[in-house]
Amino acid sequence: MNRYSRAASAALLLITGFGSVGCVTTGKGGGERYRNVVDPSWPDRYNHDAQQATLAPFAQQATNGHFQERTLWNWYFEPGTDRLHPAGMAKLNAISRSNLDNKLYLQHAGDLPLTPDNADKVIDLRHELTAKRAATVRQYLATKPGTPEYEISVHNGPTPAIYAPFALSAFRGQVTGYVGSLQGAAGQLVGGSSSGNNGAASAAGAGGGTAPTPGGPPGGSSPGTPGGSGSPGMP
Repeated sequence: MNRYSRAASAALLLITGFGSVGCVTTGKGGGERYRNVVDPSWPDRYNHDAQQATLAPFAQQATNGHFQERTLWNWYFEPGTDRLHPAGMAKLNAISRSNLDNKLYLQHAGDLPLTPDNADKVIDLRHELTAKRAATVRQYLATKPGTPEYEISVHNGPTPAIYAPFALSAFRGQVTGYVGSLQGAAGQLVGGSSSGNNGAASAAGAGGGTAPTPGGPPGGSSPGTPGGSGSPGMP
C-alpha cells in the first residue's frame, strides 16, 4: 500500500467515524469500535503502573524500618527477666512521644538460657517470659499521659547488627583526618595532610627542609637569628 492508499484509508475512517475521537461515547457502536483500536486511558494508566513499580521497593524499605524502630528487642530487658533495662525505658519514652500508631512489636524471649534443669520446659518458660514482658511494656506505657492502648505483636525476626570493629575503626579514625597516600621518590609523603600542622610538616618533608614557623624568617628553622640553630634572637 503506497502513501496515497494509506491517506485515502485514513480519510475514509474519519468520514465513517471509525477513527474519529468524537465517536468514543457517541454514535451507534462507535465508542466500542474506538476502544477496540486504542486505549482512551493512555498514558495515565501506564504512568500510574510505572509509578507504583518504582515506589514499591522504597515502600518496603519504609515498612522494614518502621518494624525495626517499633520493636522491643531482648536487650531492652534485664537478661532472663521481664524487668525493663534503662535502654528499654528510654525506648518506650521515645515511642510514647511519637504517637505514630498503636502498633508495637516484641521479640520472642530467646535470651532465656537453656540448662539441663529446664531442657524439657524451656519453650514454655520462654513463652511465659514473653507474655510477662508484654504486660510490663503495657504497664509502663500506661504511665505516660495521652498514650493509646498499644497492640503488641510477638515475632522472632532477625536482629539488626553491624560488625563492631568496622564502626569502632570509623569512630577512631575521625581524629586523624584525611591523609594522602601518594609517596615521593624518597618514600616520603607528598600529598600531605589536611589536619593542622601535619600538612605543613608533610609538605615540607617532601622538599627536604623543615616547616617554617609562622612569623619566623624565610628559610630559618625557628624564630630568632636568621639561619640560627633555634635559640631566641638576641638584640
